[in-house]
Amino acid sequence: MLPSSQEFFYYRDGTLFCENLELASLAEKHGTPAYVYSQGTILHNFDRLRETLAQLPALICYSVKANSHLRILNLLRQAGAGFDVVSGGELMRALKTGAAPETVVFSGVGKTQDEMDAGLAAGILMFNVESAGELALVESRACALKKVGRISIRVNPDVEADTHPYISTGQRIHKFGVPKEEASELYRRAASSPHLKIQGVACHIGSQILDVEPFWKALDEILAIARQLAAEGITLSVLDLGGGFGIPYRGESPLDVQRLAHGLTERLRKSSMKLVVEPGRALVGNAGVLLTRVLYVKRNHRKNFVVVDAGMNDLMRPALYGSYHEIISVREHSAERIQADVVGPICESGDFFAHDRNLPSVQPGELLAVLTTGAYGFVLSSNYNTRPRPAEILVNGAQAELIRAREKIEELMTAEESGGSG
Repeated sequence: MLPSSQEFFYYRDGTLFCENLELASLAEKHGTPAYVYSQGTILHNFDRLRETLAQLPALICYSVKANSHLRILNLLRQAGAGFDVVSGGELMRALKTGAAPETVVFSGVGKTQDEMDAGLAAGILMFNVESAGELALVESRACALKKVGRISIRVNPDVEADTHPYISTGQRIHKFGVPKEEASELYRRAASSPHLKIQGVACHIGSQILDVEPFWKALDEILAIARQLAAEGITLSVLDLGGGFGIPYRGESPLDVQRLAHGLTERLRKSSMKLVVEPGRALVGNAGVLLTRVLYVKRNHRKNFVVVDAGMNDLMRPALYGSYHEIISVREHSAERIQADVVGPICESGDFFAHDRNLPSVQPGELLAVLTTGAYGFVLSSNYNTRPRPAEILVNGAQAELIRAREKIEELMTAEESGGSG
């Protein structure tokens, strides 16, 4: 059964479609493993969020780390998105799509001098500064380059969010942001510098959050800082609430963005500041599936194993987070079902996609689809075990575009061969 979040993936006459194309035909043409993305889903998700926030002066900065393919970035730019980047490479990708620099926010706890220089040269909206040392470096590089460094301070609001500990970022125990009590002093230092311009205040409390309350608490914290600074004559124009909007993976209710927006509107009613939000998976997560082919079905006295041709190098999330992804057959089954682990070919016991999952009794050669893999799928992939990374395909109605060809094994060794054998 397809989760309701997969609005552009559906069964027709017993076979799984993406928009108007059979997934089996894409596997036949391009091989497996392969990521398939629905353009309609991505644009639908963006438009729905933009409409929900329409009562606020808001800029939606897509979080590039969720899925950084140039084709997808260009789709979102054309739809009206800005970008949240966390590296010089992501900044280059955003600018390569033609993004207006004033719609780009540079986040991340470990920005290098070269990355700062690139952001300053481009004239981005702001750096979300995460430490006193970073503020000093932005100032010195802005001075050296004869630029003005536009900044906000990322405040750690000490707000707990119910999510996986690896993707929780808003408490004192996390490496991210500046403690609330230190933020005011950094703002005073920035206000006294001729090389810096204060844009706003930022926070980010984590990822895959399904409850609105933590967002409201975080906004209340940074609004209090904004009011305190205004009383000192330091005016802010931007409130960056970060991202982390959760989506369903196994039947959960998604974050109620309508309710969230209502609470944000109430809190910002008397404010002239622009709201920045940085969704990633909420825009692309349910827009992608990973196609994989069954290689073997193994049975022993205690377990069943469905061995597929995709591995943890292709989709890291289950091994990294123990995350859940629905797995369905590309052809509908009405036959018997089995309890099985779905595992890959990598020489690691952590190479799995599901444990003790109730599945159709599939046979070697059949196709499976791992759902909700449009975010943190390909971007986390690797060449572990010298495995080429999968193809990526973008579907628009009845058209399919190969947006990244499958790597070839020979290509993986090109950089190594340049050193010779001596």
